Amino acid sequence: MSLPAADDLFRPTQGAKVRAVPDAPEESGTDATPDAAADTGAAKKPSGRVRHDEKMTVYVTSDELLEIEHARLLLRRTHGLAVDRGRLVREAVALVLADFEERGDDSSLVRRLTEE
Repeated sequence: MSLPAADDLFRPTQGAKVRAVPDAPEESGTDATPDAAADTGAAKKPSGRVRHDEKMTVYVTSDELLEIEHARLLLRRTHGLAVDRGRLVREAVALVLADFEERGDDSSLVRRLTEE
């Protein structure tokens, strides 16, 4: 039995425009690299990738993983945003934590955790 290659499964349809969405770079107070770029006169284009210092493993159910994949593909199809799972999860966590910070006991996080 021969399975199709990834290129066959994920080939573009109708030449849709999809743009990669890089992680937002963290602001730092001191950075030594701008002086080097200014000396050469060449403006380097950032790759958009951000180095993450910490790693966290999270186990999800197959249904939760399917929901994440569905959201990722919907973002790609509807908005033209190519976002990987990690970026999607980091953004979702940031939104939930911001809501918790702002609303406290009335946040959706507290509400969902107290429902269990």
